Amino acid sequence: MPLAGKATKMTGTKIALVGIGKIAVDQHVPALNASDAWDLSATVSRKGSVEGVPAFTDFHQMLAERPDIGVISLCLPPVPRFEYAQAALLAGRHVMLEKPPGATLAEVITLQKLAAERGLTLYTTWHSRMAHAVAPARDWLADKVIRKAHITWREDVRKWHPGQDWVFEPGGMGVFDPGINALSIMTHILPEAVHLQSATLEFPANRQTAIAAQLQFSGNVSADFDWRQTGPQTWDIEIETDGGHLALRMGGNVLELNGQPTAGENTIMGEYPALYARMAELLEMGQSEVDLAPMIHVSDALTLGRRKETEAFFF
Repeated sequence: MPLAGKATKMTGTKIALVGIGKIAVDQHVPALNASDAWDLSATVSRKGSVEGVPAFTDFHQMLAERPDIGVISLCLPPVPRFEYAQAALLAGRHVMLEKPPGATLAEVITLQKLAAERGLTLYTTWHSRMAHAVAPARDWLADKVIRKAHITWREDVRKWHPGQDWVFEPGGMGVFDPGINALSIMTHILPEAVHLQSATLEFPANRQTAIAAQLQFSGNVSADFDWRQTGPQTWDIEIETDGGHLALRMGGNVLELNGQPTAGENTIMGEYPALYARMAELLEMGQSEVDLAPMIHVSDALTLGRRKETEAFFF
């Protein structure tokens, strides 16, 4: 049973965290505990809990017994998430969705409509967009002509999703689970939109989702995703422009211009606090923020992709 450090009660908005797994323990709980804007008031999980916070195993029971909690943050895998988000919205709660926001585009569009009809906030989060160097990169690229761009996003699935077979089941997204982080940055920083032209997807012989993908977009933009890399992990975006060379390293946390580091920090710890700060802003403004661009590219890759079978994969 994963435990996070004992929560310190705040005077902020009451929020419930649903799905207490690795990402919740590593990122969501510390971000909430460090913020005066939030009071982590309940958790819902079959196994996980947070010391000092009331824990539920049944989501509907939590909604019924805790009408004082107005915001729900969902950290579940994509496939079951729609049912929980819909129930939360129908119960009059604002909803924050871990990336990707759903298993399908249609699900999220349905949630967006439901939130609008009920005057509730729905926030589809993309944590990599909050990396330290993403905003400076976007500003620098704003008036540039893109000549060529390439994404290299290679990591070790055994390290980040140990034993989590659901990532290789339908709806688990496979290598697009990390790859969509790169796409969330790409769609945020490029001055003009691109669209997918072709893709090759590598499927292990014993799995339902891809473990590697090579993507070609319009505008001379390409991407290489791989979930088999051991040792140092690679999360790089390289862009050639009419004004020089830009590189984003460490998943968007370090910016290099013409080979020289110019902005960012070599840490990812600021991403989730920024997400919760943005959710607080949206609540104050009474607005939603739903951006499906990264998910659209994944859907297009699954539509256009050529299937290539590779060796079986086991944790």
